[in-house]
Amino acid sequence: MSNIKAYLVIVQIGKKPRHYLDESLEEITELARSCEREVVGFSKAVLPEPSPSHLIRKGKMEEVRTAAKAAGAKFLIFNVDLSPGQARNIETDCKITPVDRTGLILDIFAKRAQSREGKLQVELARLNYILPRLMGLGLKMSRLGGGIGTRGPGEQELEWDRRKIRKRIARVKDELEKVEKHRALIRLSRKKKHFTTVALVGYTNAGKSTLMNALTGAGAYVEDKLFATLDPMTRLQSVNGQSNILFIDTVGLIKDLPHGLVKAFHATLEEVTEADMLIHVLDAASPHAEQQKAAVDEVLQEINAAEKISVLVLNKADLLSDDEKRRAEGIWAHGMLISAKSSLGMNGLIVKLEGIIQDLRTASNHSPLADFGHSSS
Repeated sequence: MSNIKAYLVIVQIGKKPRHYLDESLEEITELARSCEREVVGFSKAVLPEPSPSHLIRKGKMEEVRTAAKAAGAKFLIFNVDLSPGQARNIETDCKITPVDRTGLILDIFAKRAQSREGKLQVELARLNYILPRLMGLGLKMSRLGGGIGTRGPGEQELEWDRRKIRKRIARVKDELEKVEKHRALIRLSRKKKHFTTVALVGYTNAGKSTLMNALTGAGAYVEDKLFATLDPMTRLQSVNGQSNILFIDTVGLIKDLPHGLVKAFHATLEEVTEADMLIHVLDAASPHAEQQKAAVDEVLQEINAAEKISVLVLNKADLLSDDEKRRAEGIWAHGMLISAKSSLGMNGLIVKLEGIIQDLRTASNHSPLADFGHSSS
């Protein structure tokens, strides 16, 4: 655990579900942990209307400042997004750097991106986030690698930094266009070779990479942290003798994923929109499984992938009691209880995938599955 300390500010604006504050605290704590921040305390606030200047009201702001200072916090992490003006005013009054939810997620993405494409996508999202916040957060182009909230230049340098950022945004967009064209060529080649693509989608930390490993032996990186996998991994695999199946492990999704991040990750999410079918991996052991499924469905809707043929797998069944398994099957009647970690239910899943692939091949002689390899049976 990093010794960089952070104090959490959990805000509820308007009417929300009864457990909203507790669930939001749990989520932002996990995000902070994934960003290697040590959580040293938190405050909660219910706001009928946010303060235009500081988000939270003066009395609560003083409470936060006092508690965060006493705990030695270097950052204030908010569970909602701040306007540039709010961030500037909070930092001025508290003398502690504020980081909002989008900024925190961007920092995690920046730490996890490994491929050139992933790094470009993260950089584009961060630059677009930073540009309107230069005045408030004192960010400097030369120090963007240090993460959101690093201190930088005086005001004389800000306009120069803005120009540099705008130019860099244009260059990154050009590079990503090349990436998208390259990916389009790869997908065309797959179709010519009659590959079938199966994209694994799901909420972050649902177990997609573990399932990828169980299906393909891919050796995908697995860690109990949010957004442990950022770059898509593709592996060719046979299923019961049928060859030419490409499994694609994609970036984990999260509720209220900022639109700018969805847009920035367009090239990666295209792997989902272009896939022949999806495996939706749901953490059935999570107390928030229903909300997590709804969040993933919302993103799939946004990228026009909601109508694709999909198999819902209720993962981590090894952590469920018999009563909990029955409850999960009652909620998601078409879901398949599995444990990618212990291999529970994996044979049934493979048979299910094989049947769908056969049905797709039968449905259309013009499908990419038309010349698919025959089952060994």
